Amino acid sequence: MDRGRGSMNAQDYELDGYDYVLPGEYIAQNPVSPRDNSRLLVVDSPVGCHHGVFRQLPEWLRPGDLLVMNNTRVIPARLYGRKSTGMEMEALLLERVERQVWLALVKPGRRLKPGAVVEFSAHGDRHLPPLKAKIRGTDEETGGRFLEFELSGDRQLQDLLDDYGHVPFPPYVTDTQAVPDQYQTVYAQAAGSVAAPTAGLHFTPRLLEELDRLGIERAMVTLHVGVGTFRPVEVADIRTHQMHQEWLEVSGETWRKVREAKERGGRVIAVGTTSVRALEGAASVGAGSVGAGSVGAGLKPAPTSGGESGFYGKTDLFIYPGYEWQVVEGLITNFHLPRSSLLMLVSALVGRSRLLQLYQEAIAQKYRFYSFGDAMLILPEARLSA
Repeated sequence: MDRGRGSMNAQDYELDGYDYVLPGEYIAQNPVSPRDNSRLLVVDSPVGCHHGVFRQLPEWLRPGDLLVMNNTRVIPARLYGRKSTGMEMEALLLERVERQVWLALVKPGRRLKPGAVVEFSAHGDRHLPPLKAKIRGTDEETGGRFLEFELSGDRQLQDLLDDYGHVPFPPYVTDTQAVPDQYQTVYAQAAGSVAAPTAGLHFTPRLLEELDRLGIERAMVTLHVGVGTFRPVEVADIRTHQMHQEWLEVSGETWRKVREAKERGGRVIAVGTTSVRALEGAASVGAGSVGAGSVGAGLKPAPTSGGESGFYGKTDLFIYPGYEWQVVEGLITNFHLPRSSLLMLVSALVGRSRLLQLYQEAIAQKYRFYSFGDAMLILPEARLSA
């Protein structure tokens, strides 16, 4: 992948270059209500920005623009249980790897050796037998454990999670009155994520109706958020960081809408970094169908394992400064953790120094950060020049 775009310096590749200090009181513990009352930092030029409210989003968009949204739905992926010794433990399901085997992050991991049996309890008001699982082994890439669940007949774990699982709020949300539905977008459909695509949490049905009325188009992708999105970057040279794969689908219908938007002069604006990873990840797999700098009327569907109308598979694409964009022109995003791959992705769009300046402006204006926090709109006019 050619990552030679823009003016680069050594700090753009150094993990320490993505640090900033955030006062703890700025970490949002609860979402605002209604959702579109959150604040919006609008970045519309290489030097300027504006402060507004998310419900004003249509004022910054144009008829013919295309918003690309991730329709994944968060599953009740956190399970609580104990070993036969009575030791309490918890598991965060990441993905199914075999029919009854799931990869999970577990605590305390070091005390859960292969062969150990654990039992997970149902919700307190549901008198159901515990779910049993055996530790089959350790995944070296994630540090997680493979859990083989003991389920009879044709029962599937997914069908039982509403009784046994809990929607996993992020670890920095420690004092919240939020309910699980507030950690789902209003357009969530495809169950499979362990974390919400949080930029989409600001949309309300009323706002979506207004966007429709103004001729602002929408398209859906699916990327199931897993450890690849929130796993910390731990290497000093970020270019050596390896992303964990995440499952995605970009349909032929979505590629058609992208192509048509570009043909009519509309702007393709991703709602959230997961939508970015879906579009750019699918495009990068379709080698030759979407060339760097050539997206437009020539855009074609990326290949798929199920036909020629889209892409269905996994991506481990890591986007950082110097990345050559293929599809995405603008971005709606929340504010991200220091030293995170998400911060690096957004830096690839506007530049690392510029993004850190915007974060300092947001802190000075007392924006709310992270999953339940406020949003930023980066318009194509603010992007790094080629």
